[in-house]
Amino acid sequence: MILSATLSSSLTYGQTPADKMDELITAYTRSYKFNGTVLVAHDGKIIFEKGYGFKNAKDSTKNDVNTIYQLGSITKQFTATAILKLAEQKKLSTDDRLSKYFPGYPSGDSITIKNLLTHSSGIYNYTEDQPFMKSEAVKPSTKEKMIAMFRDHPLNFSPGSNYSYSNSGYLLLGYIIEQATDKPYEKVIHELIITPLKMNHTGFDFTNLKSPDKAIGYTMLNQVAKIPAGIVDSSVSFAAGAMYSTVEDLLKWHMAFQQNQIISKVSTEAAFTPYKSKYGYGWTIDTLFGKRTVEHGGGIFGFNTYISRVPSDNVVVIILNNMNVGGLENIAHSLLAIIFGRPYEIPKEKSEVPVDSGILAQYVGEYEFGPGFTVKISLVNNKLKVQPTGQSAYDLFAESDHEFFMKIIEAKATFVKGPDGKVEKLLWKQSGTPEQTGKKIK
Repeated sequence: MILSATLSSSLTYGQTPADKMDELITAYTRSYKFNGTVLVAHDGKIIFEKGYGFKNAKDSTKNDVNTIYQLGSITKQFTATAILKLAEQKKLSTDDRLSKYFPGYPSGDSITIKNLLTHSSGIYNYTEDQPFMKSEAVKPSTKEKMIAMFRDHPLNFSPGSNYSYSNSGYLLLGYIIEQATDKPYEKVIHELIITPLKMNHTGFDFTNLKSPDKAIGYTMLNQVAKIPAGIVDSSVSFAAGAMYSTVEDLLKWHMAFQQNQIISKVSTEAAFTPYKSKYGYGWTIDTLFGKRTVEHGGGIFGFNTYISRVPSDNVVVIILNNMNVGGLENIAHSLLAIIFGRPYEIPKEKSEVPVDSGILAQYVGEYEFGPGFTVKISLVNNKLKVQPTGQSAYDLFAESDHEFFMKIIEAKATFVKGPDGKVEKLLWKQSGTPEQTGKKIK
């Protein structure tokens, strides 16, 4: 399913902004592109707030404004803010070298705290270690084990010369906070931020959270499949992604920046100054509709989240979603478009077209996308099915005689023929990932 049918907010006669927002999010929910809670506020006043879909599909409980979600990388904002607060307290400096806190760390004399904050350190990103993420991420770990995962990897580039997103860098920031304060990272975040802002539904260790408002995270959640995700242990995601919260607690977080409650205006501006690839300190800085935005997304097993702020207008959009799906940035920007009276898009499900069974039969076979990973295409009752290695088979729906889409996730399959007229490869594009090519081997 693909976004289509551009809809200008000026054409929805008689609708309030809240009506338009509800229409937008409802369309995403019906298309299985959203399952969560949304909050939009202006000048601290909530103008839209609503839950969609299931908090727990097994017992059919619904998401609402109190649902608690894992935040993933939105945690980095809190880590960066704590660093800036400790800098104000003269307990550290963003110019400090990594070697000050970890003597003997490779290239530690050339890596600064600022490099860690801005993803310009060149340090290997430990979440790229797929065997670890698949089998170990849900288990408790130690600081020593986590650092060992990336410590001896060669740097991607000379520190400060480029940008490469690194969760490893933010783990190190968390460990530095502990050294600078002689307290656990989580306790520091509570003392500096969570407690003063009365964010009473925000914390760490989602695995052991006991609350009826706790959401179940899903790798897939639709009419065909409801697959719960494992929970990444907080010792693994730590200062890079371990926090959980609610939309209303995150509104308090937004207002803290508007009112300089936690850090000074000077520190805030430092955080919101883009360094490499528009990244500041835990925030991406960009422009939309001619206005500066500061925003960040989060992704962790079973959850995707997004927060987008327009400081000049005191506007915030908070999107918390307990299903792994891309595109939340598009939703956030569409909600901002409604606020500022700009055009936006409504997701609309594609229509299936009939294709002759003889044509469909040409696509049957096995396609290799990498060592040990293939996709089988079969024809059952005049309908193609796709089955990746180790997974169930799912229906493909034709949008043309060689292009197909899925209904349970946003994905597109395109079959390509060679000069001899025979199918030679399958192009696969799934929301939030680059297009992949599979060669037909059978």
